[in-house]
Amino acid sequence: MNHKALHDCSYGLYVVSSRKGDRFNGQIANTVFQVTSDPPTIAVSINKQNLTHEFISESKVFTASILSQGTPLSFIGHFGFKSGREVDKLKDVNYKLGEAEAPIVLDHSLAYLEARVINQVDVGTHTIFIGELVGADVLSEGEPMTYAYYRQVKRGTTPKTAPSYIEERKEAVSKMAKYECTVCGYIYDPELGDAGGGIKPGTPFEEIPDDWVCPVCGASKDQFEKIKE
Repeated sequence: MNHKALHDCSYGLYVVSSRKGDRFNGQIANTVFQVTSDPPTIAVSINKQNLTHEFISESKVFTASILSQGTPLSFIGHFGFKSGREVDKLKDVNYKLGEAEAPIVLDHSLAYLEARVINQVDVGTHTIFIGELVGADVLSEGEPMTYAYYRQVKRGTTPKTAPSYIEERKEAVSKMAKYECTVCGYIYDPELGDAGGGIKPGTPFEEIPDDWVCPVCGASKDQFEKIKE
């Protein structure tokens, strides 16, 4: 079976948030979609290991902030590769509480959706939460981030807990060695460099300053491993 066929499925990129009592949490999700229009309902697929899953299961509410193409990798990494069990993801992030009394992330968001869970489906590693909309609004104009844009243009990676995660064999095509982040899977390609981190194209990994960090998850340089050809 050629699992790469699944890469042709279209996805977006969202911050899905929820609450449990007076605690808030959010995570990156790429599987949010409209189910019906009357009444308007949406669904989101969340891994059972994630703290957000626990919060949605408890509170029966969730929000989805639709991210723009310009969203920095570091912002995506903050919500996608850090655990709410270890850090407060909403600290230093602009958000508000809406009709569902769950956090709505405003930073880098074009629009948001709020929902109350009316049904849920167990699909093994994940739960699909189906919610009826209780609030929605457009925050700014722009192009929404698609999963394809995130991977191909932003060169982002996929957490193993994501519904679309597929383990792939890494192929080294550059003459200069590529290095992979052991935390999130981000690959530093010397031919491309890291514009956001001030690393010019053509810079070998060995010449990157020691205080450079992974643009996705913030891991230090010593947490990268050379990809063997």
